[in-house]
Amino acid sequence: MADTSHSVLLKFDPDLDRLDEDKKLRDGLSTVVLLKDTLWVAGDKTTRIERLSREAKDVFARHVAFPLSDYVTLPAGEEEEADIEGLDVTDGYLWLVGSHSLKRSSPKPGKSTVENRRRLGTVKNDGNRFLLARIPLEVRGVDQVLEKEVEQGTARIAGQLLGHKKGNELTAELAKDKDFAGFLKIPGKDNGLDIEGLAVTAGRVFVGLRGPVLRGWSTLLELAVRENPGDPSTLRLKKISASGRLYRKHFLQLGGLGVRDLCVDGDDLLILAGPTMDLDGPVTVFRWRGGSKPQEESLIFGDVLEQVVDVPFGTGNDHAEGMTLMPPDNKGRRSVLILYDAPSKQRKKGSKGEAALRADIFELP
Repeated sequence: MADTSHSVLLKFDPDLDRLDEDKKLRDGLSTVVLLKDTLWVAGDKTTRIERLSREAKDVFARHVAFPLSDYVTLPAGEEEEADIEGLDVTDGYLWLVGSHSLKRSSPKPGKSTVENRRRLGTVKNDGNRFLLARIPLEVRGVDQVLEKEVEQGTARIAGQLLGHKKGNELTAELAKDKDFAGFLKIPGKDNGLDIEGLAVTAGRVFVGLRGPVLRGWSTLLELAVRENPGDPSTLRLKKISASGRLYRKHFLQLGGLGVRDLCVDGDDLLILAGPTMDLDGPVTVFRWRGGSKPQEESLIFGDVLEQVVDVPFGTGNDHAEGMTLMPPDNKGRRSVLILYDAPSKQRKKGSKGEAALRADIFELP
């Protein structure tokens, strides 16, 4: 099992890091993807994508924020969080996916019992969470930038899955699925539908489910996406299952854990797995050999999956949320970068005035 190799420092712009008086971007980062010397990250309380560029070997800085509303339609407007839980880059696009989950309000210290009971009984449907989208990615000088449309070479345009503020084409299909229909009305933190993790490769889009976990089994959904004829800014799902469904299901025995992120490593799929609902607990990176190119729907027992990294976790903090594959070092060794939600104070230590955060690098066996 791999151990922590070292950490890298992420330096955010203090003004962009401060979301309001009580919230900081660094405290709610949920996903990450590396492309050459650029880290793209997203937080679960914003409607932005963040870019960090390599400043030194183990330092990423020069923070720039890209509002999603410049590229796609936010069904619920700019004031409502998008809860982006997965990023990937392939074929000149940055892909992103929201949680697709309902949200239950949390009780707060200092509130009355009556008010906190009201909060606990309140379930919200944040319409921007139902995003599955891709945005053209271009290089301008030394920087990677997002564009709404690129006409040079192979034309590319920003697009998103057909949907609205109550759901999209994927949730409409899942509402007819005997395995998942009952979970669409349950908040994500209650073991309801909760997408976390995205991997895109070879014409396939994989989304991982933090919930529901079904008697200890987690799920990946495999999608194929096409442009809507006459409107390339609207994406539609293709029929890909033997039964004619618009997705294929892959059940994985991850020891009761849910999926927190995904990344492709050749023909394999790396799966960052952690507790479902709102729990502290073990976090493991599994390798599913051949998982990025399954030939049919799957049910994969635990003894087929390789446990390649044990990730540290805290009590109420340091929840591993994002994972991205790093380039080989000079000895050809591969590693993954792990990003944490609710980071501990030790992870946020930097020079005075810096909005700093440390992420961990783990070598892969």
